[in-house]
Amino acid sequence: MNKTIIQMLIDSDSEYVSGQNISDKLGITRAAVWKRISKLKELGFEIESVTKKGYKLISYPDILNKELIEIGMKSDFIGHSVEVLESVDSTNDYAKKKAKELVDGSVIISLEQVKGKGRRGRSFHSGKGDGIYLSIILKPGFEPTKAPFITSIAGAALVNTFNKFNIQTKIKWPNDVLINGKKVAGILTEMSADMEFIEYIVLGVGINVSGLEFPSELKNIATSLKLEGYDVKKLSIIWQFIYEFELLYNLYLNENTSEVVNILRNNSSVLGKQINVHYMNQIESAIAVDINNQGALIIKTQEGEVKELSSGEISIR
Repeated sequence: MNKTIIQMLIDSDSEYVSGQNISDKLGITRAAVWKRISKLKELGFEIESVTKKGYKLISYPDILNKELIEIGMKSDFIGHSVEVLESVDSTNDYAKKKAKELVDGSVIISLEQVKGKGRRGRSFHSGKGDGIYLSIILKPGFEPTKAPFITSIAGAALVNTFNKFNIQTKIKWPNDVLINGKKVAGILTEMSADMEFIEYIVLGVGINVSGLEFPSELKNIATSLKLEGYDVKKLSIIWQFIYEFELLYNLYLNENTSEVVNILRNNSSVLGKQINVHYMNQIESAIAVDINNQGALIIKTQEGEVKELSSGEISIR
C-alpha cells in the first residue's frame, strides 16, 4: 500500500492528492491513510499535508536501501525482489552465484564494487556512493542465440531513462552510453546456458552518477552526471530504468525488436562514422552503416565488403 501511495504522489506532478482519493484507491479509511503517510515520513519522505487539499510529495531521500527502492518500483515483475549490499566484488559475480535460488527479475544493487568489471575483463570504476551498480537476473524461455539482444535492450532503456530527466545521451555500440563523447554508463551481459537452454542471464549496469574524480587513465574518457551538470537522485534513476527496461524486454519476449532498434539507430554515436573494429589479432577499418533488427552492427570495410557484427570491440577513428 505504501508503494501505491508513493506512486500516486509522484504521478501527481507536485500537485496535491486528496486523502479521499488515496482512501478510495486502497480501500482503507482516511485515518489509515494518515498513518501510512506518517510511516513514509519516518522513512525520510517529505510530504506536505494541507486540510481540504490533501498530500503533496516535496522530496524523498536518496538512500539506496531495500525498502525505499521497492516502494518506488513501477515495474510489474522486475525489481520486486531486491537485495542491497554495502560492498561486493562485482554485482554480476554475486548475482551469478545466487541466480539459481533467486526468482526471475531479481535485482542486486551494491553501494560499491571492489572489482567492478566491464567487457573483456576490463575494470569498471565503482567508487562507494558515486554511482548505481546493479545486476538483473533474467530467466527467459528463448534460446541462447537471442541473449545478446539483452544488451541492446539495456542500452535503449538507459537512453529512455536519461531522456526522462532531459539528459541527452548516445549509445556507443554495443554497450556504452555517452554524454558529450564520454562514458557515463556501461552494460555487461553474461549468461549460463547450454546449446538449447538458458539457465539464467545476468545483466549488469553501471551508471556514474555523482563521482567527481576518476583514475588518471579514465579522466579523458569517463564522466558522471554530476560532472556534466545534472543533479538526479539515484533512486529516481533506478526506478525509471527498471521500468523502461521491463517495457522493452516484454516487447522482445513477444518477438518485437523494432522499438529497441529504432532507439539504437536514432541515438547512435557511431552510425555513419569511420571506425576501427578490434579483433583478437588485428584491427579493421570500416564505416558503421546500420544496426539491424537483431541489434547487430552493419559495417562496410575499406574493400567494400559488408559485414555484420553481433558483438565486438570498436573505436571511432
